[in-house]
Amino acid sequence: MKITALRTYMVPPRWLFLKIETDEGIAGWGEPVVEGRAATVAAMVEELSDYLIGKDPFMIEDHWNVMYRAGFYRGGAIHMSAIAGIDQALWDIKGKAFGMPVWQLLGGKCRDRIRVYSWIGGDRPADTARAAKDVVARGFTAVKMNGTEEMQFIDSHEKVDAAIARVAAIRDAVGPYIGIGVDFHGRVHKPMAKVLARELQPFDLMFIEEPVLSENFDALPEITAHCSAPIALGERLFSRWDFKKILEQGCVDIIQPDPSHSGGITETRKIAAMAEAYDVAVALHCPLGPIALAANLQLDALCYNAFIQEQSLGIHYNKSNDLLDYVNDPSVFSYVDGTVAIPDGPGLGIEINEDYVREKAAEGHRWRNPVWRHADGSVAEW
Repeated sequence: MKITALRTYMVPPRWLFLKIETDEGIAGWGEPVVEGRAATVAAMVEELSDYLIGKDPFMIEDHWNVMYRAGFYRGGAIHMSAIAGIDQALWDIKGKAFGMPVWQLLGGKCRDRIRVYSWIGGDRPADTARAAKDVVARGFTAVKMNGTEEMQFIDSHEKVDAAIARVAAIRDAVGPYIGIGVDFHGRVHKPMAKVLARELQPFDLMFIEEPVLSENFDALPEITAHCSAPIALGERLFSRWDFKKILEQGCVDIIQPDPSHSGGITETRKIAAMAEAYDVAVALHCPLGPIALAANLQLDALCYNAFIQEQSLGIHYNKSNDLLDYVNDPSVFSYVDGTVAIPDGPGLGIEINEDYVREKAAEGHRWRNPVWRHADGSVAEW
């Protein structure tokens, strides 16, 4: 079997799909995207296709090493996301060729279902208590929200009080045992992160996510001294080498690699195995589309330390299209009692509605994240 073509499709709301075709008629799908940089990742995929066309799609480990190592310059969001989508599609091809899900090819699954959480609120969190009650009523047992709007290095306690009031209202609305994840989203700098972490202590959070930006991970010991909530981090890290220093420091309890950014199934499984050796949990990042979620679930089946899965159904970014629009059988993502089943179909376990993909790709998108500014006019972290 030989690879004959790599075709990318930019589809709304903000996703990039990849189809890899072969001379035996078996095709695989992947989702290589950086949110807001989809066209750039598509260009990277096209550059990598020069090597891949004509090659055996089953040689996944070797292809991964060539794509990563043979270009001299390596790593980062664009390169690793392009590799990620290609890797997902190659595993999809291999699974379809052998009539097995990817998790079966990689040793068999260690779980049948995994807990999922639902996003509530939005970029600027609002009405979160009502939204939390709604998703709990639909069977979810965990929610996640952005903790705050933009924050200056030193900001007012008015903003702190507003953030605490939102979390308190959610806890009152859903009771003591629903998981609440609070995402600082890298918007908070060390001085205010310490304050927020301390003030959130009474609410028994499931985790605090990105209390500071990944590049400021050296501030984590000081922040964790102010709270006992598990600390989660990692959606803006892209390889096992990026995660190595985080794990060695010992302040992160949950890592959140995104298999559409962190080198695909091949690399993310290695990252998860590294984390297990440090007794660190995995909650894969996935505010993306159905191919990305299917790839995540293959990893959730394999990784013992995976405990919960992000998914984008109803997320505030999905305005024109949502998670289930591009799959022929939406029931493949079977949500029951706050969990989702691991797909057991061949490859990634989903069938893409290619006609609809082509139709929406003709529409395309130019999604960009907003540019926020502080009151003084300086650019704020989004």
